[in-house]
Amino acid sequence: MMMMMKSLICISLILIPLVSVVEGGRLGGGYGSQKPIKNLSDPNVIAIAKYAIGEHNKQSKENLVFVKVVEGTTQVVSGTKYNLKIAAKSGGGGKIQNYEAVVVEKLWLHSKSLESFKAV
Repeated sequence: MMMMMKSLICISLILIPLVSVVEGGRLGGGYGSQKPIKNLSDPNVIAIAKYAIGEHNKQSKENLVFVKVVEGTTQVVSGTKYNLKIAAKSGGGGKIQNYEAVVVEKLWLHSKSLESFKAV
């Protein structure tokens, strides 16, 4: 009986802090929380934005041309989810318009996928 009580206390001492850390991560901005992109001119961010425009062009038969990343956030999901506001113009030199794009990048699979792309 005494041995069982000691085992229960040991398990409690291990699990209670672990549960607190996991719950704190959900509430305190851990896994899955969106973080603003501080360096919008980072080459990787620009590459993701250009990828989004390229994929949109393939799907819609448009000819949008990248101008710049206006703002964005990242979120760790099953990969890195980029929520970007991208300035682009038509290939014929039209006016600049903003678009919202969502791209999920999975580095370990060497893959990206365009989840959504729309004018704002």
